[in-house]
Amino acid sequence: MTDTLEQAKVIARKWLRRGLWVALAGFLVFATGYYVYRTYTISEGSRSGTLFKISKKGILFKTYEGQLHLAGSMMMSQQSTWDFSAKTGTVYAELQKYEGKLVKCHYRQKVDAFPWQGDTDYIVYKVEPVTQ
Repeated sequence: MTDTLEQAKVIARKWLRRGLWVALAGFLVFATGYYVYRTYTISEGSRSGTLFKISKKGILFKTYEGQLHLAGSMMMSQQSTWDFSAKTGTVYAELQKYEGKLVKCHYRQKVDAFPWQGDTDYIVYKVEPVTQ
């Protein structure tokens, strides 16, 4: 009787270990897929306009946020304003130099950016002044 009980315990431990390994592997596959989904670039391009706001903000994650008044629009409205997030502190410092000036921002739009990437899904990675 005790021999049967010991065999049952060994079999149960074996299945529990297998189950834990399968659960761990499943979690790793899910986490990797989720990360790839959230950071996938769905569009890439550039926008030009007057940079009128750039700031560092956030409570837990400090991000660099900016607003661009798009070129070609006469009046400033919700439709003519483009909100974006700067990728790094270097890009943020570059943007600060051009505040109030006409710039061209190169960006990548993410499916759904992580909170530490910024408040928007538009991540600016390069900025250059527009000379007329």
